[in-house]
Amino acid sequence: MMDQIDTQLLNLLQRKGNATAQELADTLGLSASQIGRRRQRLEDSGVIRTYRAQLAPERVGLTVQAFVQVQLARHGAEQGRSFDQMLRTRDEITSAWTMTGEADYLLRVWCEDLPALNRLIHEVLLAHPTVARVHSQIVMGQSKADAPLPVR
Repeated sequence: MMDQIDTQLLNLLQRKGNATAQELADTLGLSASQIGRRRQRLEDSGVIRTYRAQLAPERVGLTVQAFVQVQLARHGAEQGRSFDQMLRTRDEITSAWTMTGEADYLLRVWCEDLPALNRLIHEVLLAHPTVARVHSQIVMGQSKADAPLPVR
């Protein structure tokens, strides 16, 4: 069970994952040791999965973001495993979801430029034996940044 302090702690950590126990304690009005125990419990229970640095894509040479819909030709277990395995080998595919509707997968992709996106689509995705169709949409701008989960 999580209480209101746990919820506040999670919201703070989603916004600043590298906050020290003392910084969190000062904000929440608890001791650093209490915060440390709470954070450890949330990590051990799997509520907190990991901590990451959020990079500025343009500062690391990534100028093209796209969402790519993939429709598979066949939907057997082996084809799904094969496609999923390929996804895990491609660093430029930063996330992938299986979907209902026309597309079987939705991929979030970051590439250094348009030719790199073109190579990914034609030489990797369309070349995969189970892929029937690919539809890409290039991101022009992001109206809302990736937000923390709405923990209440």
